[in-house]
Amino acid sequence: MKNKNNIIKAFSIITLIILISLIFAKDKTNFTYATDIDSIKVILPEPKHKTETRLITSILTRYHYKKFSLNDSLSSVIFDEFINNLDNSKSYFLLSDIKEFEKQRYNIDDMLMNEDIDFFFNVYNRYVQRVKERVEFAIKTLENEIDFSSDDYFIIKRDSIEWSKTKEELDEDWFKRIKNDALIYKLNGKDWDFIKTTLQKRYKNLLKFLLQNNSDDVFQLAMNSFAESIDPHTNYFSPVTSDNFKIEMSLSLEGIGARLQTEDDYTKIFEIIPGGPADKSKELKPDDKIIAVAQGENGEFEDVIGWRLNDVVSKIRGEKGTVVRLLVIPAGESLNSKPKEVKLVREKVKIEDQAAKSKMIELEQNGKKYKIGVIEIPRFYTDFEARRTGEDGKSTTKDVKRLIEELKSQGMNGLIIDLRNNGGGALNEAVELTGLFINYGPVVQVRNSMNFIDINSDTDSSIYYNGPLAVLINRFSASASEIFASAIQDYGRGLVIGENSYGKGTVQNLIDLNVMSPNKNYKYGQVKLTVAKFYRINGETTQKYGAKPDIEFPSYFSPDEFGEANQKSALQPDKIKAANYKKVADLSKIIPELRKRHQTRVNSDPEFEYLIQQIEDYRNSRNTRVISLNEEKRKKEQSEQEEKKFVRENNYRKKKGLELLQKGDKTNSIKEIENEYPIRETGKIIIDYIALSK
Repeated sequence: MKNKNNIIKAFSIITLIILISLIFAKDKTNFTYATDIDSIKVILPEPKHKTETRLITSILTRYHYKKFSLNDSLSSVIFDEFINNLDNSKSYFLLSDIKEFEKQRYNIDDMLMNEDIDFFFNVYNRYVQRVKERVEFAIKTLENEIDFSSDDYFIIKRDSIEWSKTKEELDEDWFKRIKNDALIYKLNGKDWDFIKTTLQKRYKNLLKFLLQNNSDDVFQLAMNSFAESIDPHTNYFSPVTSDNFKIEMSLSLEGIGARLQTEDDYTKIFEIIPGGPADKSKELKPDDKIIAVAQGENGEFEDVIGWRLNDVVSKIRGEKGTVVRLLVIPAGESLNSKPKEVKLVREKVKIEDQAAKSKMIELEQNGKKYKIGVIEIPRFYTDFEARRTGEDGKSTTKDVKRLIEELKSQGMNGLIIDLRNNGGGALNEAVELTGLFINYGPVVQVRNSMNFIDINSDTDSSIYYNGPLAVLINRFSASASEIFASAIQDYGRGLVIGENSYGKGTVQNLIDLNVMSPNKNYKYGQVKLTVAKFYRINGETTQKYGAKPDIEFPSYFSPDEFGEANQKSALQPDKIKAANYKKVADLSKIIPELRKRHQTRVNSDPEFEYLIQQIEDYRNSRNTRVISLNEEKRKKEQSEQEEKKFVRENNYRKKKGLELLQKGDKTNSIKEIENEYPIRETGKIIIDYIALSK
């Protein structure tokens, strides 16, 4: 948000960009470095890291929006964050390792103040040692074909398990993990030679990529464990990561237009970038798992399970116009599911591809036809250079003005502003866009770390559209989207419809450590620092709990899975004094009736029924904690899932009067429903709004 805050969409993915590592020897109380462990080079801190530690500690303790003390309590949080970033599945460290590390749990604050980061490097080096041991075990295990007839289970949700007490316990857990990985391939028709070769390569790559980490990578992990213990949007970027981040924010990288993250060895889609190849394809969505990548039309798929995120990204990026193919397990599908292939042509995401666009939909209700305009805004954009020089550059507000006039000329009866998946952008555009629908007045309040409150207002008394209005949002609407939706809601200017939004109500600045250090012999990284918080004009904040719709649609994603509320270190919501503003209308009088009519309508809607069933299946799959390692049981589960989907699709088609599918036929009904049903139902709610207003 704001020019300085275009980075707001990073959503703290940076720490996840590293799948980390380590190794070290110990003495009675403190850690000491080994010179070498089985030919694995021990990573040591560089001299420049002392200077960076001092600068980072000073910046965070002095200038972060959240006033905190670097004490034993925070030290404990940093300790847990660092261990979790290394081994969140408890698959590598032994309980004896953790007990040894625990001796330093309450000393990290003192270490940081004294520029002592040896602890982080020692723990990291021990991790490398443990990973090497696990990889050797996996490769040896795969030398013999595995029997899938035994009736045992593997725990896939690792959050509640305990650390293994012995190497034998960890071997047993890893045998089940290897067996599950192998069974997934066997269920998809692969023979043992393929399974053995593929998995051995996967595990070797796990160690290979880990060994590519350098001192800067370990230092970045350590400092992020510190920074993100304070706030999920505060990060340290190493020099290399800083350069990559600048490129990403300028949208000059050519790829598929998706941001990725890792979870339990899988690379997942975290966010689809509007206007990019992934968005245009309509074949990918958040929480899809990428399990393999291939180059060109006929290139061989390369298994990427267990890879570092950076390495997966490097496989997906490439020259503009070239083809990359992905094997994907769709969101909500079990690991038994047959992956689908998605072919994409790499290209640069251009600002014109992210520009607002419009369409008109026609709906009939009670024998009368209505024209409902839809303006989709993928992000809040502006030409900052043109604004600086006073030139006539491109902006969200200018484009929406033009689109409103075009829709008016076509006889528009009501308007939908579609902000689904809009993660934010320029704050001034959210303010100016609000001004198109109100007379004038405050739009958002911004409080900084000194408790100074700045009110951003619309000063233009012109109203470009004063008709029936609805703002459509979802779980991935964030920042500027939440500000606009909240302002429309607070003024009573229109309805907010859809899913609860993301809940990011904070502002970040980027600080270059090279500017702050007098020593120019080294290249330092950057710190992204939370410096302010947004507040609605009614005094409430969008932080953590986001914008709540007047009429809520069902969502695949619950707040504890996706959104600010699931971040342990998220800043807490609070209230300030309301700004001086005057409501346009009090919609609370008609919202209960609108909800009632909406519910009556969806109760008999086959599209809504289909969507609800899909969401239930997705959530059940997400909540699965253990998985059978018996081949026949898994085959039965796979068959039952496929039959359930087939029956559901034909039930939907029968109710819609469509041709029924035959076994093996493919369909994309759910994609169309997910994309278009919320628009159509929002249009019907606007029609109800028109009727009740009269």
